[in-house]
Amino acid sequence: MCPCYEELLYDVPGSGGILRSPLILIQVTRLMCGGFIFALRLNHTMSDAPGLVQFINAISEMAQGLSVPSLLPIWQRELLNARNPPRITRIHHEYEEVTNTKGTLMAMDENNLAHRSFFFDLKEIRALRNRLPASLGACSTFEVLIAYVWRCRTIAFAVDPDEVVRISCIINMRGKRGFDLPPGYYGNAFVYPASITKAGMLCKNPLEYAIRLLKKAKAEMSQEYMKSVADLMVIKGRPSFTLPGNYLISDLTHAGFGEVDFGWGKPVYGGAARALSNVSFCMRFRNSKGEEGNVIPICLPPPVMERFEQELKRMTKEAEPVRLITSKL
Repeated sequence: MCPCYEELLYDVPGSGGILRSPLILIQVTRLMCGGFIFALRLNHTMSDAPGLVQFINAISEMAQGLSVPSLLPIWQRELLNARNPPRITRIHHEYEEVTNTKGTLMAMDENNLAHRSFFFDLKEIRALRNRLPASLGACSTFEVLIAYVWRCRTIAFAVDPDEVVRISCIINMRGKRGFDLPPGYYGNAFVYPASITKAGMLCKNPLEYAIRLLKKAKAEMSQEYMKSVADLMVIKGRPSFTLPGNYLISDLTHAGFGEVDFGWGKPVYGGAARALSNVSFCMRFRNSKGEEGNVIPICLPPPVMERFEQELKRMTKEAEPVRLITSKL
C-alpha cells in the first residue's frame, strides 16, 4: 500500500459517486528531494487502464510542448454495443448470483482491513516455476503468481472445502480478432471471466491445479464470449460481478504506467496505489535493493492477513512434490 495515501490524493467531498461527480481527480505533490508524486483517481465508467495511460501520456506530451497528442482519443462506444436482439450464449461464472450459505466465503468489513504489498523477486518466481511439471507447458509470470496468491488467500480464509470459490482475471479486448478497436479508443474494453473450483480442491492440490484452471478460462475467450458479455449487460441490467468467494485481479505489468515521462524521466513507480477489498493488481517493481520483480497489493482482515503471510512463506520454502487431485464440479 502507498504510505500517506490520503495526503497524496485528497478525497474531495461528494466526489466518490458515478453521476454528478468529477471524472478525474489529480493531485501533484512536490517532494523536498526535487521529485514529485502524480496521483490520480478515475471514474472507471470513462476508461480502463490502457485508456487512462493514453490520457496520462497525452498530458505528458503536451507538458513537453506538443499542442496535440500523438494519439488522438476516440469515443465510438457503439463498437461494443450489444447485439439486437441480445442473447447470452456462454456461461458467465463471473456474474452468477451467489449466497454465502455457510458464512465462510471471504466476507470482509471495509472498515477493518489490513493493507499490504507483496514483492516477488525473480528468485522467488523461479522457485515457484520449478515446482511445476513440464506437462503444464509455458506459463506466464502473471499466471504463476496469481495462482499462488489465490491458493494462499483461500487457505488463509479457511473456506469450507465444499464452497465454490472463483478468481476473475481481467482480459483486454484490444487487438482481439473480431473487434478491431481503433488506436485511440480509451473506453472500457475488457472482460473478466471467472475460474471456479471447490475450495477444498484448490487448497489440497499443488499449484499446477490452479494454473490449469486459469489457462482453461483464458483459452475459452473468443469473440462470441465477449459479445455474450455485452448482451448479458443488457438482459440482466448491468449486474455487478460476483462478490462472495470471488477474487478479481488485473495484470498492469504491460499497461504502461511505468513508461510515462513528463520530461523528468520515467517514474520510480507507476501503478495502482493500493488494493480494494476483493480486487488486486499485479505490477512491475524494483525494490530498495534494486531487485526487479512484481508487486501485488492485497487487503484482508488482520487475522486472515497473518495466516496469508504465513502460507506464502510456507509455499515458497516447500519443495516436496504434491500429488495432483482431479475432480469435477
